[in-house]
Order: sequence, then structure tokens, then C-alpha cells
Amino acid sequence: MVVIRLARGGAKKRPFFNIVVADSRVRRDGRFIERVGFYNPVAAGAEQPLRVAFDRVDYWASQGAQLSPTVARLVAQAKAAA
Repeated sequence: MVVIRLARGGAKKRPFFNIVVADSRVRRDGRFIERVGFYNPVAAGAEQPLRVAFDRVDYWASQGAQLSPTVARLVAQAKAAA
């Protein structure tokens, strides 16, 4: 099954998450099909905390991809802000 989930990056104590489309059998930070956005929970100043490509998320959801609960919350939050 294809899922849209977070893949962790960044340094220790400085998390950064890519929103990726991946096969559910692949490990969290492993190979992915496509990167559709990012989430930076420690963004400060002019840094952008969240970016989502809505057209690509909608495309993958129409193809049967499941959004993780956290990604679903972030996408809803980004749509409300846009």
C-alpha cells in the first residue's frame, strides 16, 4: 500500500520532516516515491514552517494512497491557512 507520511531529517534537537509518498513496507526514512512537502516544527523568524503541494497530495489520494494521521492534520492545517 502507498502511504503519505513524514520522513525525519535534520539534526539532533533540530527536527525537520519531509512529507513523502512511500510504500508502506519501506522504513520511515528510507526510499520514497515522491516528496510532496515539508514540515519544520522549530521554524523561527522568516522560515516557512509548512509547505504542501496540494495538487500532488490530491493526485496520490485519488490513486489510493492513505494519509497518516499526522499528515492529514498538517494538510488540513495548511488548507485552512491558505
